[in-house]
Parts: sequence; C-alpha cells; structure tokens
Amino acid sequence: MRRRRQQSLKCSKNTSSPAVCQIVGYKDSGKTTLICDLIPLLRQRGCSVAVIKHDGHEFEIDHEGTDTWKQRQAGASAVAITSGGRTSVIQERGTSLDQLIVSFADYDFVLVEGFKQERYPKFVLIRREEDLNILSGTSHIIGVVTWNSIQDHPSLLKNSAIRRFDINDKTEIASFMWQQRSYFQNFNI
Repeated sequence: MRRRRQQSLKCSKNTSSPAVCQIVGYKDSGKTTLICDLIPLLRQRGCSVAVIKHDGHEFEIDHEGTDTWKQRQAGASAVAITSGGRTSVIQERGTSLDQLIVSFADYDFVLVEGFKQERYPKFVLIRREEDLNILSGTSHIIGVVTWNSIQDHPSLLKNSAIRRFDINDKTEIASFMWQQRSYFQNFNI
C-alpha cells in the first residue's frame, strides 16, 4: 500500500504537454538560483526538467577554435553538434518562447527564466521594495517569492489571490508546482 502511494506521487511519463512555469524578476533577484534549487526537488519526484533562459544581450556559447565556431565563422546560419549523451544547436537568429517550448515537449516541466511579457504562469521574485513595480506590469502571476525584508509589505498583503512564498522555502515552492502541474500544462501551446 505504501509503495503504491509513493509511486502515485511521481511524475508520470509526459503524455500531453509539459508544465511550463516562468520565473521572473529583476536582475540579481535570485531567478537562476531558485531554478537551480527547484530542479533537483522536481527530479526527486521523478519529473524530467528542461530550462529556457532569456538573455537580454547577445550571448556566446561557442568558443573560438572549436569546429562549430569555425563553421559559424565560415558563414553557417546554424550548426548542431551531438554525441551519445548531449546535443547543442546554435542558430544565428532568435527563437520564440513558444518554439522553444515545443522543442522541449518530451519533458515534464519546462522552467522559463525571464520572458516577463509571455502568457505562462509566473512566480515573481521580489527582493527589494523597488522591485514591487514589476507586479503591475506582469500577467499570469501564480505566486510571489519574497525575501524577509519585503515579505509583509502592504502591496503584497492586499492581494490575497496570489500565493506568497519565502525565498528560503524551495521545497514548498516545488511541492506547489508539482501539485498544480496540470494548471501549468493548460497554458501550453
């Protein structure tokens, strides 16, 4: 009996679409750290997790001298490299969040760092009082993650419909995500 209950608490093999959850906040609000803490907690429940990160600047993931770097320097618009256990694709164009999510359709959860204006359910990180203005310009907020210094701010207390989490309680956040995973799936494309 106990063994059956434990198995029912695991993510089942994804049969539809992944549960998509955005983590948004201003620079240095703890987005990457929170995501890195949530990944093993979701994996402990048997969930596969993919991450998509928005970068407001041009990034460089390839390194000078590698074969793929040389191929890009020669004019290739896209290069891919794959081995028995890893694949990387570099394209010389942006890709929409929806397209990226489609490419991660086989995962149970897709955690999205950034993309504040997109339509998926979001946890908003509030570290300082000046961060509160992000709430007015952000849609589909499912939770607010705060630091102790801002936790009882009147702006946060007046909206009881939005769940509040302490930044130090990653286990509670992961449990909420797991319990609400079908809600996170319903926003998918």
